[in-house]
Amino acid sequence: MTAVVDSALVESIRTNVAERRDAILNFFREIVAIPSVMGQIGDVGVRVADEMKRLGFDEVRFDRMGNVLGRIGNGPRVLLYDSHIDTVDVGDASAWQWDPFQGKIEDGIFYARGAGDEKQSTPGMIYGMALARDLGLLEGFTLYYFGNMEEDCDGIAPNVLVEVEGVRPDFVVIGEPTMMQIYRGHKGRVELKVVAKGRSIHAASNQLGDNAIYKMLPVIAGIRDLNDQLHIDPFLGQGRITVSKIECQTPSLNAVPDECTIYIDRRLTFGESKEQAVEQVQALIPPEHADAIHVEILHYDTPSYTGYQYPVEKYFPAWAIPEDHPLVQAGLIASETLWGEARAGKWDFSTNGIYWNGKAGIPSIGFAPGDERTAHGNLDQVPLEDVVRATEFYTLLPALLRDSAR
Repeated sequence: MTAVVDSALVESIRTNVAERRDAILNFFREIVAIPSVMGQIGDVGVRVADEMKRLGFDEVRFDRMGNVLGRIGNGPRVLLYDSHIDTVDVGDASAWQWDPFQGKIEDGIFYARGAGDEKQSTPGMIYGMALARDLGLLEGFTLYYFGNMEEDCDGIAPNVLVEVEGVRPDFVVIGEPTMMQIYRGHKGRVELKVVAKGRSIHAASNQLGDNAIYKMLPVIAGIRDLNDQLHIDPFLGQGRITVSKIECQTPSLNAVPDECTIYIDRRLTFGESKEQAVEQVQALIPPEHADAIHVEILHYDTPSYTGYQYPVEKYFPAWAIPEDHPLVQAGLIASETLWGEARAGKWDFSTNGIYWNGKAGIPSIGFAPGDERTAHGNLDQVPLEDVVRATEFYTLLPALLRDSAR
């Protein structure tokens, strides 16, 4: 990191962000208060679109899938800020000691569903884009904000944006929580289903049946034992495998089940393929049950809230870009310039980066407030001061990318 950023520019960014602090936080709390569970982003998308229109974006629209898109500028290089604005559900409502959407503030920390995963990146991205325009930092650039649905199927929204809508950025910043650090990759995953077939009979005569659950037991045990034997990559770490759901089909509670299904979350590190993941599970099937147990990769074809359907295989490749890549370096320089420290890391969970970089090969980094370790729980949270400070980063980054191209 060798670039020196003009101190007057940095001070101007800080001053402008500070003047907008209340507006940023009010907007943030408003969008958190709008439920948008598992892809149902219509209402919150309208609120986000209204804010972009108020800030004078050049274009604001929804794509056919129902994601919201805002544009500033018309330059040849395209930088996109990606923030998924749906959340998981609240789960057990009795486990929350406050309204999960109104949230609570304690010691400067905002606790609410979506506070840290990941509505927290949207205000800084939108206000940062407007400030970058106002400060003349977008020479040669087009900037997009992409508020999308991600929780139900990683990467499907950017897949549609690029492959169907025809918007292909040159660089992407992903707004999943990074604790204000620069992340440059994460493991991939493949979702598998294993189905065991049996034969049903009355439980009083179970010796005449063929219990599908019992057939599945050695496969489940094998998956448990396989987990710690998986490949380890020096950067991304070890692959993981988890039985995440089990169900059976049976005529009644007094019958032998004739079908048992398990679902598997298989985290893939570098050096592992989806084909290998399938083969590893198939190898756990006892030879005497080879014809009765089947392994397959899941597919996603659920229509979005607009009714748009885009079927995809539920395979999400691992990805990472080198630390010396210009986008990573621009992010590190921005962080060091603004706050005196910078560190590159990786996520443990999965993001839309599985499409942006993993499938489409578009250089991508992550930057946002929040900690992925609190995601999806009833302590979903973010420091409010970081929501404001992140705006400085999103404002400055285009100028550093612009300078790196000269």
